[in-house]
Amino acid sequence: MLVKNDMASYKFKSLQHCVSAGEPVNFEVIEQWRSRTGLDIYEGYGQTETVLICGTFKGMKIKPGSMGKPSPAFDVKILDKNGNVLPPGQEGDIGLRALPNRPLGLFTHYIDNPRKTASTLRGDYYITGDRGYVDEDGYFWFVSRADDIISSSGYRIGPFEVESALNEHPAVAESAVVSSPDPIRGEVVKAFIVLNPNYKSHDEDQLKKDIQEHVKKTTAPYKYPRKVEFVQELPKTISEKIKRNELKKKEWEKI
Repeated sequence: MLVKNDMASYKFKSLQHCVSAGEPVNFEVIEQWRSRTGLDIYEGYGQTETVLICGTFKGMKIKPGSMGKPSPAFDVKILDKNGNVLPPGQEGDIGLRALPNRPLGLFTHYIDNPRKTASTLRGDYYITGDRGYVDEDGYFWFVSRADDIISSSGYRIGPFEVESALNEHPAVAESAVVSSPDPIRGEVVKAFIVLNPNYKSHDEDQLKKDIQEHVKKTTAPYKYPRKVEFVQELPKTISEKIKRNELKKKEWEKI
């Protein structure tokens, strides 16, 4: 709604509490929402296989962009590939303790797919398939789906950070970042961008360069999108999640 409508014409007098789930909310969107409504967005994190795993609950300090802290039902940790618990600040796989006592709210198995069920366990933990980290205050932060990570010249790049930087540029309405094949680096970052309809530019190539430089300055030089494509819209699910897998598939089919 923020992207497609001028919110100045909307009234929010009856709105008292706002929550979000499904995908992380970019900081730029959080700021726009607060400036228009005067309300914060309380973010949460869960899966089809679970109930709410983490959330910013009533009375907690809000850290914009964070998933919050674990629900009382779950013991949530950040794990390495061997199942070891990682310290604050280190990125790894998000896991829930599932053994010896499986918590209520965590699914028991995938129907007729024991192999997939077994693949979700790493030691005593159920692996969500998402990457993240926990800070010194115990707040969890989403990085990306594990299969969305871009590996470029030995660097591991999460799309969310790049998308957040892109969405801060005044020309960008929304964006999606995926890996694209590259003969030298293996993969590079590619950005699909929907332009802000109110932004005027007569030089598309220069605009791409401006956006790339903006990402370099906002994140790190190696994270900028080496490929940029302007599109009219992004493919999305019914619940408005961006279908990055669809965009990625098209890129890799070009080989």
